[in-house]
Amino acid sequence: MPSTEPRTVADVCRLHDAGERLKYVYFWGHRPPRDGGVGASCMSQWWEGHPFTVDGLTYRTAEHWMMAGKARLFGDEEVLAQLLEARHPNEVKSLGRKIRSFDEATWAAHRFEIVAAGNTAKFGAHEDLKAYLLGTGTRVLVEASPLDRIWGIGLAADDDRAADPHTWEGENLLGFALMEARTRLTTT
Repeated sequence: MPSTEPRTVADVCRLHDAGERLKYVYFWGHRPPRDGGVGASCMSQWWEGHPFTVDGLTYRTAEHWMMAGKARLFGDEEVLAQLLEARHPNEVKSLGRKIRSFDEATWAAHRFEIVAAGNTAKFGAHEDLKAYLLGTGTRVLVEASPLDRIWGIGLAADDDRAADPHTWEGENLLGFALMEARTRLTTT
């Protein structure tokens, strides 16, 4: 079932311009709340403590899944094996930069689906994470990373420009991939 929710910044801008009263959930960082529960930080690719298994392989974080998908896409079995053994998402990120035969256009064509599928698996495997994600309802999920203009909006949540999608400096691909995962989990 195709989603009617926005999946691009342009979609969000169109809704905003049409007078839709959009609500946002901003997230950035991967540390759990002080009480140890689940909060917005669980939407980070680096969120730890909730591994998930797909086709007999366990992924420590969604970052592990994403980089494993990238290695598979480019046929780099050597780096894939290292990714699956890596302990920390920072190590995974570094290994992801070593994938041989990488092509940006190919990656751009496949990355959204890889991340949406990984987050569907991650949130689907843990009731507490699933409840959090589904609890965001129809809100627009926004990775308010001032450092990331591809997966985030290139702005911090406390930057006034974060409230207006026309002034976002990034693509927010992670936010939209999480919204796609939310839609898939709602319909299963």
